Amino acid sequence: LAEPPGGSGKRPGLARLLLIFAVVLLLLAGGVAAGGYLWWRHYQNSPAYSLAVLADASQRNDNATVDSLLDMDKVTEDFVAQVRKHTAGSYSALPSDWSEKLDSLVTAVTPKLKETVHEELMKELKRLTQPAAGKPFIAVALAMKYFAKIKEENNVATVTVNIKDEHLQLTMQPSATPGRWRITAVQDDKLAK
Repeated sequence: LAEPPGGSGKRPGLARLLLIFAVVLLLLAGGVAAGGYLWWRHYQNSPAYSLAVLADASQRNDNATVDSLLDMDKVTEDFVAQVRKHTAGSYSALPSDWSEKLDSLVTAVTPKLKETVHEELMKELKRLTQPAAGKPFIAVALAMKYFAKIKEENNVATVTVNIKDEHLQLTMQPSATPGRWRITAVQDDKLAK
C-alpha cells in the first residue's frame, strides 16, 4: 500500500513546530527565572530587605539578628537628642550651668539608658511587626514596600513606616556586613515620651 501524499510530511512538521514552541517556552521560563533571581539578589542588598529581616527576627524573638540590624550607640545618641528637643522648654528657666550638669548626668547613665532604649525598642518592634507574625519570610519581604516608604540618598536611607495607623521614621546606613543596612536613628514621638 502506498501512503497518501503529504501524510508523512505533516507529522515531522507538527513535531518540529512543537519542538520550536517548547524551546521558546523554556527560554522564556529561563529568562523569567534568571530575571527573578537577579532581582532578588539586588533586593537582598536594599534597606527594605533589612527591614524585612528585622520584622521577621523580631517576631521570632531572634535578638541577635535584631541587634545586628540596630546600631544602638547611634540610636541612643539620636534618642537623647530627641528627648532634649522635647524637654528644651522645661529647662529654659534653669540656670545655664544646669545644662552642663544634665549633660554629665546623661553621660553617666548612658549604659543604663542604652539598656532601657534597647528594651523599649524591642517591645515596640515586636508590637509594630505583629502583621508579620506567622507569615513566610518571602511574603514579609515582598510586602515591605506597602508598609515602608524608603528614600535612599548618599548611602543613607530615610524610611517612613506606616503600620496600624502609626508613623515611625527610621534612618538607615549600610553596615559592615555586605548587603545589610543598619538602623541608626528611630524617630517616634510615642517612644520618646
